[in-house]
Amino acid sequence: MTRGAKRKTTHKDEAFKEPTQPIEENEKNEPSQSAEGSKDEQRKPAEKNYIELNEPAPEEPSTKVDEEPNKKAAKGRAKRTKTLKPEAEEEYFPDKRNLEDLWQQVFPVGTEWDQLDMVYQYNWNFSNLEDAFEEGGLLYNQKVYLFGCTEPQLVSFRGQGKVTMIPVVVAVVSPFPPSDKIGIKSVQRETEEILPMKQMKMDWVPYIPLENRDSQVERLKSQIFILSCTQRRAGLKHLKLERVKKFEYCLPYFYQPLQEDEFEQSTVVQILFPIDPKPVFCEFDWELDELEEFTDKLIEEEELSADQKDAFKDFLKEKVREAKKANREAREARRKALEEMSAETKAAFENMKFYKFYPVSTPDTPDVSGVKAPFINRYYGKAHKVL
Repeated sequence: MTRGAKRKTTHKDEAFKEPTQPIEENEKNEPSQSAEGSKDEQRKPAEKNYIELNEPAPEEPSTKVDEEPNKKAAKGRAKRTKTLKPEAEEEYFPDKRNLEDLWQQVFPVGTEWDQLDMVYQYNWNFSNLEDAFEEGGLLYNQKVYLFGCTEPQLVSFRGQGKVTMIPVVVAVVSPFPPSDKIGIKSVQRETEEILPMKQMKMDWVPYIPLENRDSQVERLKSQIFILSCTQRRAGLKHLKLERVKKFEYCLPYFYQPLQEDEFEQSTVVQILFPIDPKPVFCEFDWELDELEEFTDKLIEEEELSADQKDAFKDFLKEKVREAKKANREAREARRKALEEMSAETKAAFENMKFYKFYPVSTPDTPDVSGVKAPFINRYYGKAHKVL
């Protein structure tokens, strides 16, 4: 009995210590087997003692082993639920069209800087422009140069009339850029300027469709070029007011040497006579208007004071001389250009086409179908087709 009691006491001590420290943890703490024996050898006497004393072995280790698979299964179920969530969300985000942002990439030349936000307040749809580049379309497989502009018009939207800045895209079908110059002209400006595009930070750049954005640009043979401007609105505060206004008076310039420009033969001159308190704005036709009578009428209408009559007449005569000289120079330049023009270039000018694109009607944008017009600007004249 003494030996049995001793064995019972030893068993209780081991049974009490073993569940509080699992076997796995002991193995981590013991890098190698001790002199008392391996793990299997240590467990055999304990199993024998449980049988002899008719005492059940503690169930904590087996319970812990059963809980681990349950936790793993729960984690597996949670992960499967997360993978299903994005798949359901993708159904609500259709793929973008290949040329969907084309109209937004084209700079709206001549638009006042503080009006730009009004241009993009609506999600305008230019799917008609996109379709024109598809097979069978007006612009399919052709080299095209695009520039933008805006037209403020009173249109109705959801039953309410509102002046809206309507974006317009003009497409020029040509084997070479239609011009590398920009015209600067407005009623408020005395003179017209024709400047290189780069002087106004503008240039023709290739447009990269969405599906090719990851490709190397130099390897692409782009057929679409857009008029882009690198001047940023944030940098305007560092510019003089006159420079800022120049951007707002810009017009894409084009010169057609094969036909006489109506402005070259115009006999009308724009007059801006700078006097206080209010300058005189008027148009004078040197073939139809008589100078003395024209001046007296301005005085009668109180647009001009009597003591300014002689100064105004001298000013007007000088402007007429300048206009006549400009017309002569333009005619001479056109004649010289025609003489030096190659047959290939001449054919290109003859086949050059202008297409004017307005946004299509959608439930989320104003309907502009009633305000479409073929006129582009004073240099390009009218479009061959309005879409």
